[in-house]
Amino acid sequence: MQKLMSWCCLTSLVAGLALASSALAADWLEWRGPQGTGQVPAAGNVPLTWSPTENIRWKVPLDGPGNSTPIVVGDLVVITHAPQDSKIRGIRAYDRNTGELRWKHEVEYAEKEPTHDTNPYCAASPVSDGERIVAWYGSAGVYCYDLAGKELWRRDLGKVEHIWGYGSSPLVYKNLVVLNYGPGLNAFVAALDKQTGSEVWRKEFPEQKSTKIGDYRGSWSTPVVLPAGVAGQNGDLLLLSLPDRLYAVDPQTGVDVWSCGGLTKNLVYTSPLIAGDVVVAMCGYTGPAIGVRAGGQGDVTETHRLWVHPQNPQRVGSGVVVGDYLYILNEPGIAWCLDPKTGEKKWEQRIGGAGSWSSMSLIGGKIYVPTTAGTTLVIDPSPEACKIVAENKLGELTRGSLAASGKQLFLRTYENLYCIESK
Repeated sequence: MQKLMSWCCLTSLVAGLALASSALAADWLEWRGPQGTGQVPAAGNVPLTWSPTENIRWKVPLDGPGNSTPIVVGDLVVITHAPQDSKIRGIRAYDRNTGELRWKHEVEYAEKEPTHDTNPYCAASPVSDGERIVAWYGSAGVYCYDLAGKELWRRDLGKVEHIWGYGSSPLVYKNLVVLNYGPGLNAFVAALDKQTGSEVWRKEFPEQKSTKIGDYRGSWSTPVVLPAGVAGQNGDLLLLSLPDRLYAVDPQTGVDVWSCGGLTKNLVYTSPLIAGDVVVAMCGYTGPAIGVRAGGQGDVTETHRLWVHPQNPQRVGSGVVVGDYLYILNEPGIAWCLDPKTGEKKWEQRIGGAGSWSSMSLIGGKIYVPTTAGTTLVIDPSPEACKIVAENKLGELTRGSLAASGKQLFLRTYENLYCIESK
């Protein structure tokens, strides 16, 4: 009987863990989804079409613009937010079923903080491990909350001083919160203990820091984890797209493992993209793009760099890898399909009738990407041709990206936060 009870308890525990794991997997816990890659191949039956009067479960008006992307944690939809013409920086958590505001937390930053009109404050998206939520408010600091909105810790990492502001989002890796801090006069990569906020490591990389606030130099790129086993590596690596080089570092210590040259010393916005054992990094403002075979030690530019596009069209939003191909939509609204192993362009097409700052997401086998005009394009990925499935128009300025969870999509425009779901 005792053995039977133990077996039942064990079975219940395993089932409970499986359910918890399943629920967590359904969440959109960071800027680019479950793995930070924009890929959710097995998403629920999310809608292909919507409009202001079709398939909108709820919308919530916002009292200020923003470029950050929502995250989904259980029954919460969370955004970072700064009200229009205010000194307030903060976070808001909404009920995912009704759109009701569950809680918010705000701080005031009284000092002047430079940014660009197209990059409102609180541009960094929040991140969660399913138990706590971390948000970065630029010069106002890094804050951690529990799911009820109670502040757990805060950390002041200094001022962000760049004419275009900040945009990199924090990343949770095991016991750490990793942040590409900057750009500008105060630029570095740091890891904080997610339980306490204490600094575990900090590293300033060559060319990362500017000499003046107006320098056209910096990285707004959010780090990505390269999983263990890729190219035979023993442990996970942290990929950093920074001025001049792509770095792969030990996420627990910040120590370089390998790096590859070929990026400019100027501007980097996109996150690295992983295509099997190939990593693709892209600069902004028609700077170069590079493809690198993962692996090696030290400077691998001569041994592992596969290709260079001297004038890559990408600028702000990150692309997505689907199967053997990589897809991007650049700021002027031109889509590309590339072979990440060779850099060969399979097709190029202007789509959407507007520019785009948003990153692509693979959701249920289709690529979703908003334009600045508030039209979300749905693309059937194919290396043969650009196949537009739907153009969903909301007509509101949008510079954020989509989040997906279950059967729902979440989109933040400059006017509203939307929950999109088939009726």
